[in-house]
Amino acid sequence: MFKLQGILPPIATPFDHNGEVYKAKVQHNVEKWNRTPLAGYVVCGSTGESVYLTTEEKLHLWEWVAESAASDKVLVAGTGAEGVRETVALTNAAAERGYKAAMVRTPFYYKNLIHRPESQLLYFRAVADQAKIPILIYNWPQVTGVDLPVDAVVALSEHPNIFGIKESSGNLEKCIQMIQSVKAGFQVLTGSAPILAPSLAIGCAGAVLAFANAAPYTTVTIWEAHRTREPEAAMDWQRRILRAAQLVTVKYGIPGLKYAMDLNGYYGGPPRLPLSPITPEAKKEIERAFDGLKG
Repeated sequence: MFKLQGILPPIATPFDHNGEVYKAKVQHNVEKWNRTPLAGYVVCGSTGESVYLTTEEKLHLWEWVAESAASDKVLVAGTGAEGVRETVALTNAAAERGYKAAMVRTPFYYKNLIHRPESQLLYFRAVADQAKIPILIYNWPQVTGVDLPVDAVVALSEHPNIFGIKESSGNLEKCIQMIQSVKAGFQVLTGSAPILAPSLAIGCAGAVLAFANAAPYTTVTIWEAHRTREPEAAMDWQRRILRAAQLVTVKYGIPGLKYAMDLNGYYGGPPRLPLSPITPEAKKEIERAFDGLKG
């Protein structure tokens, strides 16, 4: 079964001030991240504003990141769409460009019809049956309004082409239940930087963290402290990043994260409309929180 460990950022998509995808800055960011101990990159995830990207832009981004990524970095494509057909097409297009796995979010648009576990099971099994690369489920109920229950995850863990889940609910109890119940080898990764150390302590295999775009070394430090069995060091760093992580993943979201990237030597730049840049007051708040947390 495919293994994914360590810290991966779902990379932010750079746009210029005309709203176009900025190829030179994609390369700039990836080349800087290559010099960090990040395990790899998730391209066109929710942090990459994937819902605002055209199919052509996604294909370009997958190609550009693959060209710039160091050989030791694992490439994962965010390919989730509302329908099985489009998700499979995107997943297999990413596979053709060298991506090793696909991260697929729960479908949610027809919420009254699709929120039921049996509908989610049908969707993920149909995608996994046709996908040329392994599938990582992406559960983020705060945004989608669909929360994949533990029993459904356990059932999906039996599929030979579904290797894990990115659980972004922030629910540690749910993560414990999944880790205890899923098929051996199935991986639970956290998507929540404010609870990274506790998530690793209960058995999560790694993390896909928006926060790692701006401060990769701090998240990798927590991972390494966990890996070398130094829980006190992991929790010390967890406390240090807590405020900053909350600001750029919860309070201000992608526009705040992009400003933090600008602070730390990466290119964040503007978000794509209808998202808008943060206020001067929010910038000052982020500056204070990131003081000492370098990129």
